[in-house]
Amino acid sequence: MMKKIALLLLALLPALTAGAQAPFAKYLDQAGDAPFIVIDKQGFKLTLADAQGQPIKEYGISCAVNYGPKKVRGDHKTPEGTFKINQLLNAKGLSHDFKDGKGPVKDAYGPWFLRLDVPGFWDIGIHGTPFPESIGTRATEGCIRLRNEDILDLKQRVKVGTVVIILPDPVR
Repeated sequence: MMKKIALLLLALLPALTAGAQAPFAKYLDQAGDAPFIVIDKQGFKLTLADAQGQPIKEYGISCAVNYGPKKVRGDHKTPEGTFKINQLLNAKGLSHDFKDGKGPVKDAYGPWFLRLDVPGFWDIGIHGTPFPESIGTRATEGCIRLRNEDILDLKQRVKVGTVVIILPDPVR
């Protein structure tokens, strides 16, 4: 009997080892059996992981100016938690006034806006930017910004329903 158990454990060892080595394996229960996104606001990176939790691609990001989870409109915080992409919006030509005295900026969201299903907030998403120098900083009103070439690449790799896990900010 002990020999059978030992053989079974040896047979399972490669699978157990692979699962333990997947950096994002701890999120698999939230993601289901599909690729998913993990956003690290502290490290300014978005990682697309496969269904086993292995990184596929990593992108630099910009997130909200203020720390902590989004609670109210206008708090300039990025939400925290598990969400899904509910729309892939062609954002070419959309403008936004950043209230910096410069007026509306055309193509403010780059070529794509991947809208997230954040309860109570319709306009939170992952999108491009006309300000690539903002990547790696806290510069947004709540969204996640990527370089335009990165949002073009990411958009080809995701779909409506893709899970997005936004990690909490460090306690401040």
